[in-house]
Amino acid sequence: MLPKLKVSNLSCTRAGNLLFHDLNFEVNSGQNIEIIGSNGSGKTTLLRILAGLYQEFEGDVKWGKEQYPLYIGHRRGLKALMSARENLLWSAAINGQGARLAEVDEALRQVSMGSYLDIACGSMSEGQCGRVNLARLVLLNNPVWILDEPFNTIDSDGIQWLLERIKKHLFLGGILVLSSHMEVPLNNLEELELR
Repeated sequence: MLPKLKVSNLSCTRAGNLLFHDLNFEVNSGQNIEIIGSNGSGKTTLLRILAGLYQEFEGDVKWGKEQYPLYIGHRRGLKALMSARENLLWSAAINGQGARLAEVDEALRQVSMGSYLDIACGSMSEGQCGRVNLARLVLLNNPVWILDEPFNTIDSDGIQWLLERIKKHLFLGGILVLSSHMEVPLNNLEELELR
């Protein structure tokens, strides 16, 4: 089944503030949408709702797929005392996808972290941790990606790699929902502005 997202009448209030009201949109296989808006407009909250990580909202979020989307947010989701390799093995396990060591090592090589396989993530720079986190896009088989500011903390080579990886994901029929403070050079990128 091809992935599909349908959002109907979605509203969310946090700490007494209305973030967004009556959102309606669809994203189908091969499509991408960018959530835009000023700081505090609810971009991260919306992305977390779409990923199934935040439940205090009204309306409907329906995915035409069996598994939750792959979400990469501001918090890296990496255990500081675990190595890059161990973090990816753990991430694959909690996503219900067993991964072989060779697959983990290849994913880390693709994000230029092949020489950091056994280094604890707590001793890495923010940019290196960002690359380890992005290796999940190589390792995990998920047709839907939700990325919250994925270009933060990575250098220009990392940005170029990520853009190419996203294009491949979309070409293969995947879905992308993202937020970014940089202008994202992707074809047919739709925008949803939160005010």
